[in-house]
Amino acid sequence: MTTVVLIAIAALAFLAYFFGRSQAMAVAGGDPRSLHSLPSYYGHFAMLWVMLPALGLLVAWSASIPSLLEWFVLSGLPESVRGLPADQLERFLQDARYLASGNIPSREPTREVIAAAERFGRLGETADLALLALVFAAAASGFGYARSRIATSLRARNRVEQIVMLLLIACSTIAVLTTVGIVFSLVFEALRFFSMISPAEFLFGLEWSPQTALRADQVGSSGAFGAIPIFMGTALITAIAMSVAVPVGLMSAIYLADYASDRVRAVGKPMLEILAGIPTVVYGFFAALTVAPLIRGWGESLGLDVASESAMAAGLIMGVMIIPFVSSLSDDVLSAVPYSLREGSFGLGATKSETIRQVVLPAALPGIVGAILLAISRAIGETMIVVMAAGLAANLTANPLEAVTTVTVQIVTLLVGDQEFDSAKTLAAFALGLVLFFITLVLNVIALRVVRRYREQYE
Repeated sequence: MTTVVLIAIAALAFLAYFFGRSQAMAVAGGDPRSLHSLPSYYGHFAMLWVMLPALGLLVAWSASIPSLLEWFVLSGLPESVRGLPADQLERFLQDARYLASGNIPSREPTREVIAAAERFGRLGETADLALLALVFAAAASGFGYARSRIATSLRARNRVEQIVMLLLIACSTIAVLTTVGIVFSLVFEALRFFSMISPAEFLFGLEWSPQTALRADQVGSSGAFGAIPIFMGTALITAIAMSVAVPVGLMSAIYLADYASDRVRAVGKPMLEILAGIPTVVYGFFAALTVAPLIRGWGESLGLDVASESAMAAGLIMGVMIIPFVSSLSDDVLSAVPYSLREGSFGLGATKSETIRQVVLPAALPGIVGAILLAISRAIGETMIVVMAAGLAANLTANPLEAVTTVTVQIVTLLVGDQEFDSAKTLAAFALGLVLFFITLVLNVIALRVVRRYREQYE
């Protein structure tokens, strides 16, 4: 029903635009010069006053109607159902909702579940019709207000720009509040974890085995939460990936920006960017089935002991995947350097390579640092390649030929399946996420300092 309502709002806004524009021309007697703003702004003014009340009503309705429907359904059920424990009542309502939507519930529906599903169906249909009627009423009220305000003296452009500015501020506020909510959710859950496990053990412990015992006689549950092996594995794979992505990506960007012809650039840059569109699971298959056996064979031919799943295989393929991030962004930054700097260098007798090393690269360094930072963040956050090529073993090693794991892989592993967030095992994922957040924050601070230091030379 939401899709139908959105289509209806879009259609009404489209009609409001043309009605508002036509009315502005009619008020001006067909001469747009007598209007304060262009006729299109009057159309946008009417369109916004149709869209915003209707969309606001839709959002408020979507947020409140599920709880209201549950309350009305429960009010018509016997006391034996309303008095159920919270978890059983939630399963009861879930089965009723599934049955009302035509799906199969998790168990054989009882007579009470069937009755609740019927009430959900009837109330849902009534709610859909009421929503459609209210949306039309809100849109009509907004259009009526906009139509009454359209006149030659109306500063339509100013009003439209003010409304758009408020929308931009609202979107920015939502983005900021979302970030704050993510941080606070990490902090609160991590504090619960640190109330069970010592922060010193987590940050400086050398053994990671988060299997906690559910009963006293359970075997194989050590409950060790030393995260140093995970951080070491993350750093090792990221270092290998960046040792591939940064030189190859930066050199390819320099070639495309300053050496390649237009024909080569038109073909080469899209071909490089295709690498960014390949799913990571495909890279993971390639690493596990092709690169890892190849590295193992080379290692055995040299007398080295290479694991079937190694950090080298995951790091190399991750580096290939990250090349487009470094190459494309660096190419854009290098191309944006004013050509007058190059001409000045050539005028002083410098060669092209000297100009690139001594003029272009320093001028583009802030953007290149940003590209490398983005690539590092992408490498730290990669999961699928590590799962398939490097394994899940939390080994404390700097040997790239051994199996290791990363922070993101462990977060996924800890939260797989139906989990209750009341044990150290599951809460450890939030502690890992919080540490990863601070690592990314430190990288950002370092990058900003580097950018500020080198940018001052050109201000």
